Amino acid sequence: MKETIERLKKERNAVILAHNYQRAEVQELADFTGDSLELARRATQVESDVIVFCGVYFMAETAAILNPGKIVLIPDPDAGCPMADMIDAAQLRALKAKHPGAKAVCYVNSTAEVKAECDICVTSGNAERVLATFPPDEKVIFVPDQHLGSHVAAKLGRRYELWPGYCPTHAMLTARKIEQARLEHPGAVVMVHPECARDVREAADERLSTGGMCAFARTSPAREFIVGTEIGLLHRLRKENPGKLFHPVTERLVCPNMKKTTKESLLEALREMKTRVVVPEETAVRAKRAIDAMLAL
Repeated sequence: MKETIERLKKERNAVILAHNYQRAEVQELADFTGDSLELARRATQVESDVIVFCGVYFMAETAAILNPGKIVLIPDPDAGCPMADMIDAAQLRALKAKHPGAKAVCYVNSTAEVKAECDICVTSGNAERVLATFPPDEKVIFVPDQHLGSHVAAKLGRRYELWPGYCPTHAMLTARKIEQARLEHPGAVVMVHPECARDVREAADERLSTGGMCAFARTSPAREFIVGTEIGLLHRLRKENPGKLFHPVTERLVCPNMKKTTKESLLEALREMKTRVVVPEETAVRAKRAIDAMLAL
């Protein structure tokens, strides 16, 4: 199967991008694996004619927006994001009407139509750096993740208007589970994703994006880590740091949508050239402004 995928990649002049939460078998077949920020950057550097995006739908939309002249495929079009679906363009327009003059900032985990309504896009890896460039008294609407928004607001000492969205997978993580993991692995450094609730973030040692966790694990003198995010990341962490130990806070932190892509569906996507992700031009142009504003920083 791997040989067939490699052959089809050459025939299609394709590149495979995969998110850190993908199945280990899919990560092994990818040309590049990363978090939302890493993948957004890589999507602007692709020279291939075809991008096969192994992730959830909004990620493939972002790749299509950044590469209007290329074919973007998603192996499973039903791989959605519940958080992204917690707000739509009409709801965001209504929120903006309640807060005239406020800058609309969206987490990359949002649909193309929501990005099109925003001034700038952020990822969990760069949200603090991007929002630090705003004047301290700037009025900000942050959608859709209330937890990432509150995390950044607290770090910068500011107040944002937060939409009550959240990640159902990270919502399963509790401070109690972190306490239990510390008892099982004394001395291990606890890393959690900023999509987690505040009490979970406060119970951890580090609050990092998945890309941030990988960078921290590489440079940290610690030899053992407790990882508070979707368990797919452990494959990359262990692969890049063979001399270190990584434990999930709980094996239940599984995003069912991220796991919909399989090596079989990846092969079918290349063989049948499906399913193509197309963003309406008007929406894509407006959404690209928000993404470009982020990448420029």
